[in-house]
Amino acid sequence: MRRGRRPRPFGQALVEFALVFPLFLLVMFSVIVFGLYVFYNQQLANATGEAARYAAVHSTTAVCPTVSRLDPPAALQVTNTAGRCDAPENGWPNMTAAARSSIWGMNPNLVSVVACWSGFVDANNNYDALPTDPNNTFTNCTVRDPSLLQPPVDPRANPGSLPCPATTVGSALNPKKADGDDKASAVAVAVSNNQSYPTTVTVYSCFKWTPPMAGFVLIPSQITLRAVVTEVLHRQQ
Repeated sequence: MRRGRRPRPFGQALVEFALVFPLFLLVMFSVIVFGLYVFYNQQLANATGEAARYAAVHSTTAVCPTVSRLDPPAALQVTNTAGRCDAPENGWPNMTAAARSSIWGMNPNLVSVVACWSGFVDANNNYDALPTDPNNTFTNCTVRDPSLLQPPVDPRANPGSLPCPATTVGSALNPKKADGDDKASAVAVAVSNNQSYPTTVTVYSCFKWTPPMAGFVLIPSQITLRAVVTEVLHRQQ
């Protein structure tokens, strides 16, 4: 005669539940936090791309240009109707607004946006040089810590080492030299000789995110999200 299985004591089931349920919660919240991490990273990348595209199509000859800390040399005869309309000294309000307008699901006002411009520099460290080698060399721009205590960093090469927020600085010696973070003005073409310049703009964006359940087991209290996008400037007609 087969005997029926004896039911487990209620206390044993309760102990098993107490052992398994925390692990279930840990896995569930880890999946949720990781999903949010991926989502916010994608949001930041999209916003950075929008900012870079905005700066690329609003080069120096645009009606309201998004400019670097360097003005085009007078010899290039680049003119526009608004001068330094969207400028770093004002925090690039138009470019920053373009980035933040594409953000959903995170506080756009907490997203920091900074840009720098790269181009050809000649042997005398003059920017907006003709795009010819070997005398002129394409030089990547940099950004840095706002405290200016750390050396500048090429955002495309090592974005993980950059602080949030970051900044750029202008020339320390001569406004006509590329000794600051920007290595070019926002020029795409020179009026004087109809010469195109392969100037690029690099946008670095970051966001300090406090995950839900921060500090719970393996979830850090704060995560810095970063994104970098580079675009070639477009000529404005």
